Amino acid sequence: MNIQIFGKSKCFDTKKAQRYFKERNIPFQFIDMAQKGMSKGEYNSVKQAVGGMDKLIDEKTKDQQTYLLIKYLAEEDKEEKLLENPKLFKTPIVRNGKKATVGYEPDIWKTWD
Repeated sequence: MNIQIFGKSKCFDTKKAQRYFKERNIPFQFIDMAQKGMSKGEYNSVKQAVGGMDKLIDEKTKDQQTYLLIKYLAEEDKEEKLLENPKLFKTPIVRNGKKATVGYEPDIWKTWD
């Protein structure tokens, strides 16, 4: 397994995901979305695995202005704006190669090998 956890340091579910993998001695790489964000390649892989961009956007974000802007932008501009504003991603995004989940999903992680 090659686990990557994209999250925010103050996100409760991100901390739970980190704890889940630590308790099972599964090594993972943590990427702080607020500081580093996600590359276009990583984003495309995760988007394909979870079933689209809409599943990656946090509707309850503190930055409601940018969220509403993205919601009403033309389709071709939405992804670029989302990548420019990594705080709008729903976290944690847990990635294992071509597989990925959004949110705390231990039932799915158990099936990964």
